[in-house]
Amino acid sequence: MFTPRARAAGVAAVLTLLTAACGAAPSSRQSTTAQGGVNAATATSAADFGGFDKLVEAAKKEGNLHVIALPPDWANYGEIIERFQAKYGIKIESETPDAASADEINAVKTRKGQDRAPDVLDLGQSFAISGAKEGLFAPYKVQTFDKIPEGQKEPTGLWVNDYGGYVSIGCDAKQIKTCPTSFADLLKPEYKGQVAMNGNPTEAGSAFAGVYAAAIAGGGSFGDIGPGIEFFKKLKDAGNYNPVETTPATIEKGETKISIDWDYNNAAYAPQMAAKGIDWQVNVPTDGKYFQMYAQAVNKDAPHPAAARLWQEYLYSAEGQNLYLKGFARPVLLPAMTADGTVDKALAELLPEVDGTPTFPTSEQVDAAKAKLATDWDAAISG
Repeated sequence: MFTPRARAAGVAAVLTLLTAACGAAPSSRQSTTAQGGVNAATATSAADFGGFDKLVEAAKKEGNLHVIALPPDWANYGEIIERFQAKYGIKIESETPDAASADEINAVKTRKGQDRAPDVLDLGQSFAISGAKEGLFAPYKVQTFDKIPEGQKEPTGLWVNDYGGYVSIGCDAKQIKTCPTSFADLLKPEYKGQVAMNGNPTEAGSAFAGVYAAAIAGGGSFGDIGPGIEFFKKLKDAGNYNPVETTPATIEKGETKISIDWDYNNAAYAPQMAAKGIDWQVNVPTDGKYFQMYAQAVNKDAPHPAAARLWQEYLYSAEGQNLYLKGFARPVLLPAMTADGTVDKALAELLPEVDGTPTFPTSEQVDAAKAKLATDWDAAISG
C-alpha cells in the first residue's frame, strides 16, 4: 500500500541525508552519446536521434531509468511503470514514491552528476513553472506535442502537462452521516476534527490546489489565494482541521474520514476501500471547482537522457494516456483522443462528472500564490 506523494514531511530531510551519504562518490553516469553519434542529452525530439526507432535503440542501450515521487496507485503509475518495462526492456528504478514535488526539485539540484539523479519529473504545475525558470529542465517535444492544447505546455517543451483532475472531497459515508459537498459545508460543527488534506500546500501540488479551490469558494481568484488561507485558518479555529495527511492506511484506520484531494486519488480510493467495507464517496465541491494538471519534465542533467525521452514518448502515446485514464486521471490528450477515436470510452465514462469548462491560473499568479503560502500558511495553521 503506497503512501501518497504529498506526504512530504521528513522526505526532504531523508533525500538530503541520502544525497550527503553518497554525494562524494564519483559519477558513473552513462555516456550521453547515443548510437550514431547523437548527443541524447541535447536531443529535442525523436527526429534528432534519426527517428523513433533509433531513440528506442539508444534508450535500450542505456538500459535504466531513474524516477522518484511516483506512487503505484497515483494516476495508475504502478501499471504504467510495469507496461513500459515490459515494452522496452528498460529497468525503472523507482525511489521514494512518497516524495512531493518540492523533493523532486531538491533531488535534481543536490544529485547533479550522480546516477541517482532523477531522469524525469512528474510535478505540480507551480513546481514545473518554477523549475523551468531555474534552468533545471531540458526542452523536448514528444511526437504528439502539436496535439497538446496551448497553455498546457511550455513552447519549447521544457515542461508539458500530462494528466490532471479536480479538487474533490472524499468522505467515509459509513462514518459520516452526511458527506460534505462544498467548502462551506466543511466548517459545520458536525465535522469537528475530521477534515484532512493530502500534504502541505507549500510542498505538495494536491494540497496547494486545495487552498486555491478554497480561495475560489471564498470569493478569491487565481490572483488572490488569500481567502483560501483564511478558510483553513477558520477550519483550524473551528477545530475541524485534521493535520493527519491522507493515505489509504489512514482512511482504513478511520484517521481521515474526510479528505480534500484530487478527484482521481479519491476515486481510486473508492474501490480499494469498498473491498474493506468502507463506502468512500467523492464530490467535486459545488463552490470551489478547481482543475489543474501535473506536468512532465526531463532533467537537464539526466543520467539516462535517451531513456528519459523515451519515457516521455510513452506517456504521451495513446497507450500511456489511456493508462492515466484507467487511474481516473484526465489525460491532457483526452480531447484529441476523443476526436480521433483512440480514447478508451469505457474508462472515460468512469470519470467523476463535472459541469463547466476548467480555467487555469497564469504562471505569474501561481508564483504569487506560492509566495503568499510560503509566508502565511504556517501561521494560519499553527496560530
